Parts: sequence; structure tokens; C-alpha cells
Amino acid sequence: MFNKGRKKDIWTYVTIGILLLYFVMLVFPLFTLLKAGFSDGTSGGFSLAYFSKFFGANYYYDALFNSVKVTVSVTLLSVILATPLAYLMTTIKIKGKVYLQILILVSSMAPPFIGAYSWILLLGRNGAVTKFLSNVFGIQTPDIYGFVGIVLVLTLQLVPLVYMYLMGALKSIDNSIIEAAESMGCTGLRKMWKIIFPLILPTLLAGALLVFMRALADFGTPMLIGEGYRTIPVLIFNEFISEMGGDDGFAAAISIIVIIFAITIFLIQKYITNRKSFSMSALHPIEAKKVTGWKSILAHVYIYGFIIAAIAPQLTVIYTAFLKTSGRIFVKGYSLDSFKLALDRSGDAIKNTFSLAVVAIIFVILIAVLIAYVTVRRRNVLTNSLDVVSMIPYIVPGSVMGIALLLTFNKPPLLLSGTAMILIISFVIRRLPYTIRSSAAIVHQISPSIEEAATSLGASNLKTFFKVTFPMMLPGVISGAILSWVTIITELSTTIILYTSGTRTMSVAIYTEVIRGNYGTAAALSTILTAITVISLLIFFKLTGKKEISM
Repeated sequence: MFNKGRKKDIWTYVTIGILLLYFVMLVFPLFTLLKAGFSDGTSGGFSLAYFSKFFGANYYYDALFNSVKVTVSVTLLSVILATPLAYLMTTIKIKGKVYLQILILVSSMAPPFIGAYSWILLLGRNGAVTKFLSNVFGIQTPDIYGFVGIVLVLTLQLVPLVYMYLMGALKSIDNSIIEAAESMGCTGLRKMWKIIFPLILPTLLAGALLVFMRALADFGTPMLIGEGYRTIPVLIFNEFISEMGGDDGFAAAISIIVIIFAITIFLIQKYITNRKSFSMSALHPIEAKKVTGWKSILAHVYIYGFIIAAIAPQLTVIYTAFLKTSGRIFVKGYSLDSFKLALDRSGDAIKNTFSLAVVAIIFVILIAVLIAYVTVRRRNVLTNSLDVVSMIPYIVPGSVMGIALLLTFNKPPLLLSGTAMILIISFVIRRLPYTIRSSAAIVHQISPSIEEAATSLGASNLKTFFKVTFPMMLPGVISGAILSWVTIITELSTTIILYTSGTRTMSVAIYTEVIRGNYGTAAALSTILTAITVISLLIFFKLTGKKEISM
């Protein structure tokens, strides 16, 4: 910690440099967005006209209500489904657990809009399951479109996020606490509610917040499966990029409302978490036990049932990619035609996805490890400010961030709109929190005495960091980086606003093909993206020796 009057070392300048970077790439764009939202469309002076317009018409604020309805429903369902899933996987020996862990992770890594598209293939009006039930049993399936479809897709997609948080929390509970409760007759659901739930509540709230923000920000799912069920991200996109000429100021005003709403939820979560938080150190962590009879059957049915439902969309997409097509129509037989067509049409999109993501992840890792170190080891006003600023993208929806960047960098001297640079900036800023969180968590576990020993032997601060601390941070850095990487290559909500024909990515290409009805091409691209995701996870497991990712 720096004392007043103490000579500034290299970490002070590192902190100031990163703060300046955040000011240019995040704070200034958000200020530009704020200015646009409170400006008059013609004179440019201060005005609340855009906000009056929003709250003066049902069409607009209904979208806000719809978004709240979707996000609250998805968050509650995700928590309800993920809690027993994590508990059963931690406390009971489940057959094929290692492979099930990987499947749960894979189910969460694909973009939600691919899940929406695959459920259309399964339960749409001409979906495979819909036609089978109708033709064979005469059963009419419920409508997959609208609110129900959006909640279904996002819930199955986001449950694994809460699951990953809870797995980490459950492993930090000392088993002696559970044994003491059981010795006093507190077992079953009572033990879960009275003992375990209060211990995991802070982590559960953190996972729920991430789900809430992801559901609030999702653009592709309601766009594909909503069928007129308007949500805020779709409304912002339509207002910003309209065939009749978009209104930047009105889109900015809507974005401000979303940011205020998101910050409110974030502060409520932080308040509750701070009141309930405590530290745990598991000397005897919970061990999975073998159970028999109906308990084992119910546990396996629940876990396998969820995983089948979660992974079914991706399996459907992969299967569809190998079907023979005639134009837009699937015909009998199998072929690689969809892959050939996908590579012909979207070769640049695949190259762009890799090149942009590689550059972005390098910056993410470099900046994240520096932020994690200074915010943990060098606590002062500057680093506390950096800690707060670095988490802002965590609560700002992607479409909002995209509009803020485009409004800011669309004229000299910072003319970045239409370039690869603006996409890289958006990827880095938005995905840094994942790597920062995991890196900071591991810095807390490294004893400062190790660094002090290196310094006492004459090593400089930077040399100590890169030679001693950074290698010890690597497991946490890699864990966060893999999440950042996967979310970068599957990013849609920001990219759809910032891309041009020369910077189109795979997620945009898939979305475009689905909108055009080219389901075979979309399925082939989705399969390639899923394969990249799986390969990324396998590399992570190989490098770290782990078989799961916990947060």
C-alpha cells in the first residue's frame, strides 16, 4: 500500500496508464452517450424530449417491461435449476461425471441465438419434434415463439454460469460443518436450506447477477424467436439502425435508461452480498459419496435430464449441418455441401473471428493481470477507482456499449468506426472483467512474503512480478482468459452494431444466414464455432490439468 509522500513506484504509473486507457475507451464513450441522450435532436441543446418520448408511448416502455419480465424469469429459473445441479454433482458420485462437466460447459459456450435457432428447428412450426408429434400422435406442441421461447433458450444457456459459481463455493465449505449439522439431526432438505444455502448465498447472488446482465443484454434470441415480443436490446438496435433513418439520440436515451436500471440491480446485489459475505477455508472439503436406491435414481435423472435438454440444441445444429440441401430446403441424405457453402460465403468471417479474437485476448490477458495485481496488492485511491471502473462493462449491455463507441469514434481525430480496431476495443473492454476476477482471486492466495523475498534479493518490482508472481497467477489467468476467449468469438450484441463487410465475424455471419433462411449454411458455421469452443476447452484442460471451470 502506498503511503502519502512515499515515492511513486512503477505500479503507480501502471495504474494511471490503465485508468487513462479506460477513460478514453470507456468513460468518454459513455459520457458521449449520456450527452446524446439529453440533447435536442435539432438544436443540440439540453432536452428531456427523448425520455418524454420513451415514457409517453406504450410501444417503448412495454419493451422495458418485457425485458424485466424475461430477465427476472430467466434469473430465477437459472438459480432454481443450477443450485440442486451443483449440489448433487458435488455431494453424490455421478456416473460419467467428468464428461458431464464438459457437456455442461459446452452447453453454455455457444451464443444464445444459436440455441434459439436450434429450438426453431426442433419445436418451430415446421420443427422436427413438432411435425413428429403432430403426424404420429396428433399432439399440437406449445408455441415456442415469444416470451416462452426466449425464457427457455436463455435459461438452458445460462444455468451453467450459476453452476460454475456454485461449484467453487461448495468446494470451499468445510465438510465438518455438514457433519456437525447431521449429528444434530439436520438432514435432507432442511440441511440444504438451513446450513448450505446461507453459506453459498453470496456466490449465488454473484452468479445470479451475471445471468441477469447476460439475459438483459441478449439481442439475438429475442430477435430470432421473439416474433414481435420486443425487448430493450432489440428496440435499441431498431432505433439506432433503422431503414427509415435511425435516431442516435433516442437510442442513446433508451441506453441510459437501461444503464440506470442495470446499475440499480448491481448496487442492490452488492449491498446484499456485503451484508451476507464471509470467508471460508475448507480444511476438509465436501467429498462426493456413493448413494443407492431412489436417491441415486432421482439424482441421475435430474442431472442427465438437464444436460440432455441443454445439449440437444447444439446436437441438433450439428446434425442439421450434415443434411443434404437443395437451395434452402433440406432433402433426404447427407453431404458436406453446407460446409462448402459456408466456407465460400463466410471465409473472411472465420478469419476475422480468429484474428480479432487473438489480438483482443492478448490485450485482455496483459491488462487483466496488471489490474488484478494492483487492485489486490497496491490498495489506494487510484487502484480502488480502477477496480470500480474495470467492472462497469460487467453491467453495461453490449448493444449499449456498441452505440457508445460508435457515437464517440465516428469522426476525426479518433475515426475508428468501420475498422477492426473499434471491434477489438469493444471485445477487450467488455470481456476484461472475466479475466480480472479470476486473476485477482488467485493473487489473494499468493503470499506477499514470496514477493518480498525476491525484492530483498535485489529484484525490481517489475522483475519480481514477471519472474515470480505472474507464473503463480497463470492458472487463474488461463481460467478467466478461456471464458473471455469463448465469449469474444461468440459475441453478437456489440458486433452487430460495429461490424462492416470487411470485419464481419462468425456470429454475425450465422445470424445473417438464419435471418435469410439459409439454415444449412447457418448450421455449418455454428458447428465450426462449436468445434472451436470445444477445442478451446480441451486446450484449457490440458494446460491446467483441470476437468472443470469454477468461478
